[in-house]
Amino acid sequence: MALGRGLGELLGEVESAYGNNNKYDYTSKVIDLDVSLIQANPNQPRKIFDEEKLEELSSSILEHGLLQPITVIPNDDDTFTLVSGERRLRAHKLANLETVKSIVLDIDTFKLREYALIENIQRDDLNIVELAYSYAQLINEHNITHEELSKKVFKSRTSITNTLRLLQLDSYVQQFLANNKITAGHAKIMLGLSSNEQKMVCDSIIGQKLSVRETEKLVKELKEKNNPKVKKSNKKANFDFKPLSNVLSKLQSNNLKVKAEKNYFKIEINSQDDIEKISSYFKLQ
Repeated sequence: MALGRGLGELLGEVESAYGNNNKYDYTSKVIDLDVSLIQANPNQPRKIFDEEKLEELSSSILEHGLLQPITVIPNDDDTFTLVSGERRLRAHKLANLETVKSIVLDIDTFKLREYALIENIQRDDLNIVELAYSYAQLINEHNITHEELSKKVFKSRTSITNTLRLLQLDSYVQQFLANNKITAGHAKIMLGLSSNEQKMVCDSIIGQKLSVRETEKLVKELKEKNNPKVKKSNKKANFDFKPLSNVLSKLQSNNLKVKAEKNYFKIEINSQDDIEKISSYFKLQ
């Protein structure tokens, strides 16, 4: 089974592979399964569910029915493991519904994790932290590059790389990011700071309602405070030019513009005649 293909194409392959000697008719596209027989997917990347939105989904299912079935795989003990549709299953339980429209797949455990992750990335609105962990799982478990992953999940390589960088943040910051208390723009600015610094900046963003630009300024000031630059001294030595007073007088008497201060001795040349005057002076020495 190739990754990244549509659910319809996948189910077409599954349906043709099944016979009619199973307890459930897997050749049917949709069947009703007992909710109590469906176990949660232990590899589900979605960790945070909005209770208010679940209530809304539950009410919608009660009124209109389930428009998109969940997908499951069968277990040896006549139970099923959820592949995708966690929110839909939770909404059914919330509505006290005994059965749920389901599509039964026959894929091994490793493919279950792979398919569940890709299904969630493509179809559900994972928060950006869950999305980052989903990317990391696919990359680590299937030993693929960011470029290869981008082709499987139809996301740009740059987007995947930037999202994965958020996993470098302290878990304290990730929690607020996952709950939309701060934006990804805020979070990216904190990369590279220590855990304590990240917590301080995060609390400042929330408490003071800082914009991304204001957060950039705060982080910049924090970095400058921790790593002060050694300012180059502009102070130059002042030398005593008294020993050259006779030289200055002699050159000036020849109508040459001469200046001696700080750390330089300057003779202004405006013509070839000035050069001759200077040359004559040093020949006399």
